[in-house]
Amino acid sequence: MATLVKPSTRPLTTAEIAALALSLAHLGAGPQAITARRGLRHTFEHLEIDDEVVATTLATLTEPLAVDVASRARVIADAITSRLMIRLHYRDAGGNVTIRDVEPVTCLVHREYWYLVGVCRMRRAIRAFRFDRVIAVEPTLTPSRPHLADRFLPFQRRAA
Repeated sequence: MATLVKPSTRPLTTAEIAALALSLAHLGAGPQAITARRGLRHTFEHLEIDDEVVATTLATLTEPLAVDVASRARVIADAITSRLMIRLHYRDAGGNVTIRDVEPVTCLVHREYWYLVGVCRMRRAIRAFRFDRVIAVEPTLTPSRPHLADRFLPFQRRAA
């Protein structure tokens, strides 16, 4: 029989939320993803969250992705764990479409959006790509350099 442990009142870090997002992205839209999200929702219900950004982020994390977005998320997550570059067909906020080779680092959820965080070869810089703006993603066989995700999380609060 499992023993229940009192939930921590320590807030989740951005790195922990990113790890949860990456894991859920791997699961795609299948039955295990539904079960995992239900478990997270149950866990989060017992946490005292006094930060609106964290509360919104956790709510987004527990909502299912659209099937087409979940399919792209799975390709992205597989590339992250395989350390392979991907080719993104991406529509930016202005509606411009570009094709970019990206070294994926992690997936994360911030507020109501899912993101891929990676090194964009076109911009030669770290970028966060919103999942709902990714038109297509192509896996490649080109190795990506190893990156530590916690150095690339754009929304984390920095210690003063």
